[in-house]
Amino acid sequence: MVRYFCEDVKFDYKNRLFNNRWLRFVAESEICKLGDLNIIFCSDPYILGINLQYLGHDYYTDIITFDYSEKPMVSGDLFISIDTVRENAVFYGTEFDEELHRVIVHGLLHLIGYDDHTEEDVKQMRQKENYYLGQRQLLMDSGK
Repeated sequence: MVRYFCEDVKFDYKNRLFNNRWLRFVAESEICKLGDLNIIFCSDPYILGINLQYLGHDYYTDIITFDYSEKPMVSGDLFISIDTVRENAVFYGTEFDEELHRVIVHGLLHLIGYDDHTEEDVKQMRQKENYYLGQRQLLMDSGK
């Protein structure tokens, strides 16, 4: 089950049911089952606090993923900074929604087992993100 929360921001995430189907599709395509997934939208200061407290990192980021998975069931918390997603959308010249969905699928891919510590890992993660963003658009276009 996918649940959506806002911590210290007002953010109305639309198309939740469609997004849930897409995330289930991603998990199943990777031979996993989607368990409990909490998507928590927050601000830069909020995610910085999490980054400092739990990871010892003193910088802003777009997403922090906490993995509670017991494979093949993937479960976890995705803390997403709406502020950084907005900034990254401008920086990369993309729409906010596309950048947000990239960050969401990035977090899910971490739960599935993909990493982004090496150059090769980053390349593979980006390929997977692009593929599943394309699949999301196909699902949307087909009205499913």
